[in-house]
Amino acid sequence: MSTNVENPSSSMDTVKWLLAVVLLAGAVVGNYMYADISVLTRAIGVVVAIGAALGIAATTEKGRAFIAFAKESRIEVRKVVWPTRQETTHTTFIVMAATVVMALILWGLDGILFRAVGYLTGLAL
Repeated sequence: MSTNVENPSSSMDTVKWLLAVVLLAGAVVGNYMYADISVLTRAIGVVVAIGAALGIAATTEKGRAFIAFAKESRIEVRKVVWPTRQETTHTTFIVMAATVVMALILWGLDGILFRAVGYLTGLAL
């Protein structure tokens, strides 16, 4: 049995998202309309509007889920064992050397195939 009763929090989330979008659009339009006001004042207004929009979006269900995901991601990043400077340098040199070797191989193969196609088509230089 399926009911089509809308969850009150989802309808309120829609209103919150709409308000956040209106705030962001207002920041853009206001910055454009008040071009004669100092840049510092406009920048502060835009930052405040963006902060308010982010604050409102953070109170929605998806906003709370995103904040929880960001916190969990930060915890996981702290668990990562990062390579030392020496390991990073050695790995970088190995990758660069492998890249140069592959470039030379492909350059040689390109030259051979160019000459072979030129010979077969009679357009050899």
